Amino acid sequence: MKQLRASAASTRSHTRYRVVLAAGLSLWSLAATLLPALGSTVDDVVVAEMKTHGIKGVSVAIIENGEIRKANGYGFTDRSGTTPVTTNTLFQAGSVSKPVAALGALRLVEAGKLSLDEDVNQSLKQWQVPQNEFTKDEKVTLRRILSHSAGLTVHGFPGYEAESPLPTLRQVLDGSKPANTAAIRVDIVPGSASRYSGGGYTVMQQMMIDVTAKAFPELMRETVLAPLQMNASTYEQPLPADRATRAATGYDPNGKEVKGKWHIYPEMAAAGLWTTPSDLARFAISIQKALAGQSNPVISQSMTRQMLTVQKGNKGLGLGLDGNGSKLRFFHGGRDQGFDALLMAYAESGQGVVIMINANDNSGAGKRIVDAVSKEYHWPEAL
Repeated sequence: MKQLRASAASTRSHTRYRVVLAAGLSLWSLAATLLPALGSTVDDVVVAEMKTHGIKGVSVAIIENGEIRKANGYGFTDRSGTTPVTTNTLFQAGSVSKPVAALGALRLVEAGKLSLDEDVNQSLKQWQVPQNEFTKDEKVTLRRILSHSAGLTVHGFPGYEAESPLPTLRQVLDGSKPANTAAIRVDIVPGSASRYSGGGYTVMQQMMIDVTAKAFPELMRETVLAPLQMNASTYEQPLPADRATRAATGYDPNGKEVKGKWHIYPEMAAAGLWTTPSDLARFAISIQKALAGQSNPVISQSMTRQMLTVQKGNKGLGLGLDGNGSKLRFFHGGRDQGFDALLMAYAESGQGVVIMINANDNSGAGKRIVDAVSKEYHWPEAL
């Protein structure tokens, strides 16, 4: 396990990243305006950003007209420079794990196994959200968890080094050793405020396990990953050996390799997805198609509309939202130790982009890459 000081630094970096995302995608155009152009094409910008900021590997998937128009890997999986990043290279998605997990939860809602609006303790069997003065009149619900308005604590998770003891899910929920985060509890009235909570998604993970009696990775494979042909993706933690050979190595903001190459996240719904930009693009395309009333094997058009409707702040059900009408965008960013990810797509026009890197980059490189995509592909407006 990392020393307390390193863990705190990682958490602060993680929090800063979340604040930038929460500020809205409109800030991206400002950043791009203030910084000089790095190239005339997406490829030019990616290569220049990697060189300037010491990023080892980048993978990008671009969506046009509801299909993957371009997918490409850049650089190498680690500093040795022996294994190139390809479209099949696995990256940790960080909090982009959440919208994919949210889709699984909404599938269970439509199957009648979960409710969006009843007290989650009606579904929880192995563990319960402790009641207190904040839950006297208002309850924690799945809708509020998905929209980060359930009043639950614990912003994010630093993960665990490969050789460290791993907590059970219940130990994470209660903040019991060897868990390295606090207990997940309600400390403001549910529904009263929008406040980001990875802890809430961990409660959701327990709910999904309880109502299906299945391990979370198996459940997500059956309900979301396989139906959407996200065949490279998995919520398995630790990452199985046969998949580990295809995984990139993570690097912290100072360019130091993550000990053991990456951290392990028992908080799978919140931060545990291993995936590729192409697989996340398939997820985004499924949302676009479902909204348009086309075939979606996971959720209905009406549930997709709820997913893309603001519930609190700028949050839908599992996704951040920005703009409206033909310019409505859904998005989510992610950061695990040594990995950053970003997904953004237009809900109606069939456009979008996913970027994954094996670094914690605080320079704004991802934002500038998105802006380059927006300009090259003539999207409705720059980000």
